[in-house]
Amino acid sequence: MSPTSAEKRRLAPLKTPSGLASNAITDISTALTALLADVLALYLKTKNFHWHVSGPHFRDYHLLLDEQAQEIFATTDDIAERARKIGGTTLRSIGHAARLQRIPDNDADYVTPGDMLAELLEDNKHLISLMRETHGLCDEHGDVASASLLETWIDEAERRTWFLFEATRQSK
Repeated sequence: MSPTSAEKRRLAPLKTPSGLASNAITDISTALTALLADVLALYLKTKNFHWHVSGPHFRDYHLLLDEQAQEIFATTDDIAERARKIGGTTLRSIGHAARLQRIPDNDADYVTPGDMLAELLEDNKHLISLMRETHGLCDEHGDVASASLLETWIDEAERRTWFLFEATRQSK
């Protein structure tokens, strides 16, 4: 039995036109997909802490974490679409994201507000290092558009890191 035209289209390889070599498309889209998994993990952790923060600085921390979560989530579509624009694929499920993420989850029943901020500080610093690695890969392959997007995302993550650092400083 021969495949229908719909089945043929579904099974057809992607042929998205881009000026990048096939190995560059594979390398960069793979790196962007892993980065997307990390960003989703950081987003969910930030929302988790936003939902569960308590204590004397509740309002300030609650609003800070919500603002940061919104900023983090705003990058997800751009990351996925960049992988697709260059001819690659990206995440297909939560399970796929879980297999790729390098930002650890936090499923603890209770985390102190200070520990929440400190953990997010370290996670954002880790994300910055992962973004810089991906930027280097983009530079190697001459993908200036992906590198440019990464520069913006790095700057945003550095701002989050700065805010979290300042919020966790102890006064003398």
